Amino acid sequence: MKNPIFEGSCVALITPFTGDGVNYEKLEELIEWQIKEGTDAILICGTTGEASTMPDEEHKAVIKFAVEKVAGRVHVMAGTGSNDTRHAIELSKYAESVGADSILTVTPYYNKTTQEGLYQHFKAIAESVKIPVVLYNVPSRTNLNINPETLKRLSEIPNIVAVKECNLNQVAQTRYLCGDNLVIYSGEDGNVVPLLALGGKGVISVAANIIPADMHKMVRSFLNGDIETSREIQIKIVNLVNALFCEVNPIPVKAAMNEMGMNVGKCRLPLVDISEKGLNTVRAALSEYGLI
Repeated sequence: MKNPIFEGSCVALITPFTGDGVNYEKLEELIEWQIKEGTDAILICGTTGEASTMPDEEHKAVIKFAVEKVAGRVHVMAGTGSNDTRHAIELSKYAESVGADSILTVTPYYNKTTQEGLYQHFKAIAESVKIPVVLYNVPSRTNLNINPETLKRLSEIPNIVAVKECNLNQVAQTRYLCGDNLVIYSGEDGNVVPLLALGGKGVISVAANIIPADMHKMVRSFLNGDIETSREIQIKIVNLVNALFCEVNPIPVKAAMNEMGMNVGKCRLPLVDISEKGLNTVRAALSEYGLI
């Protein structure tokens, strides 16, 4: 049996950029706010953090900064995935060396691979570090799925402890095959309660950038047996979640944070400013939720 590295809500934190780098003062502010609001863990340099447009030097500096600022108060997961296994290993070893509590490693994209290739890729990464490894299965971005049978093989590797799963359709089969040997976290804010009902332990959340307390409460309520409160929150957030994905993530969530006065800056190209239609959608959802 593998224990959860966290239970509750892990924010997939955005990275606030300036015109020529990272706004570290704002990043520290966001980290402190997340901890104050009850976030259970922080993912730094994930998809929402735009790690794909961060040069290695900057990527590593942001991980180190986050670890130092969190200072053990909550779990810090570092995004270190790559479609180049050697590159993923390099980033993962660095994250471990500066004190990250775990790493999140994404399914290879673009070049892709076979199920055997997935196994060998993740096995090599896991064997390069001692800290827990969380697999990231997001077929909508990678056009490649980690099949439940492959997840079972991977779960037999001691430090592969969890999967951030965006394919709800296979969660029951994964649970059947892996049992308690692989912790499952939701990678979709709109499907948290259904995944928890199948034995999941939390969510790695985009919406937690703006409603961290509610995301924490939704998961904790379910795990504490208050299914009704958890269900009510899941339904309450539906319009907000839809708005946060009306365009490519993290375009809408950064727009939402700016509308809320957080001043987190723009996304990096190839991501562009939100469209007028998208901004109106985000504003309407924020207003309905009482955030602006």
